[in-house]
Amino acid sequence: MDFRLKVFYTVANRLSFTKAATELFITQPAISKHIQELEEQYKIKLFDRNGSKIALTPAGEVLLKHTKNIFELYREIDFDMSTLINQRSGLLRLGASTTISQYIIPPLLARFHQKLQDVKVSLLNGNTEQIENALLNQEIEIGIVEGQSKNKSIKYTEFLKDELVLVCKSSNPLVSLDEVNQEDLKRMHFLMREQGSGTLEVIEHALKPFEIKLSELQIEMQLGSTESIKSYLINSDCVAFISIHAIKKELQNNELAILDIKDLVIERYFYVITLQGKTDSLSDLFIQNISNHYNLKL
Repeated sequence: MDFRLKVFYTVANRLSFTKAATELFITQPAISKHIQELEEQYKIKLFDRNGSKIALTPAGEVLLKHTKNIFELYREIDFDMSTLINQRSGLLRLGASTTISQYIIPPLLARFHQKLQDVKVSLLNGNTEQIENALLNQEIEIGIVEGQSKNKSIKYTEFLKDELVLVCKSSNPLVSLDEVNQEDLKRMHFLMREQGSGTLEVIEHALKPFEIKLSELQIEMQLGSTESIKSYLINSDCVAFISIHAIKKELQNNELAILDIKDLVIERYFYVITLQGKTDSLSDLFIQNISNHYNLKL
């Protein structure tokens, strides 16, 4: 592999010669020299320099795209060659939206690691929108997300059924209600996830038959993770829609309680996402592993 491309790739991702030098354990002048050689080779500037800040030129964007593909190919070669000598190894880059990365995927990763100890796994955590973007930018090979935006470049495969339930602390007076109706919802103070969250998208869709818009609900605060929402709930009289997978411990400990909503069940699927028409051995192996555990229909 041309080390200059690795230098370019690192600088392009960090947009910093200093950070790239630290990451690659070489000096900053060496970084500059490698970039200069590439620019001389292709007879075009790859970076615009403005004082201490740098940005990719259009030519730099093109080279970055090709460099990502080259590294992807090397990763596949490493795995396929190691498989030939019965040593499956390599790096698998996963992304998972918040609820999944906290409550669903850690046991799966533990089982996967027990079977394939030489495979290194990195896990990127973010909301559904961020994970989809990471997949499109080829920063990860597989994502598992809470919603689907129906992007035509992405293949969505149903992974696991989930239910969103309305939750409050167990000492909240609302717990005494047999059922929550449409008018009750408008009086409650809600905690919601941030924009771009798959959970928010599902809630919005589920409330449409009730002719309730999110803007009509009294939203006290938007928070960036399920853990922060749960902690806030326990210390307030707010309510929130949360995945049933995320509150098992709090229900057992009688810290949180589920409120039944009249004529409303919010079910959804978690989805495994991959790029359309793109496969590699290591990704296939991981998907096969989780499909065996959850009877995933591929």
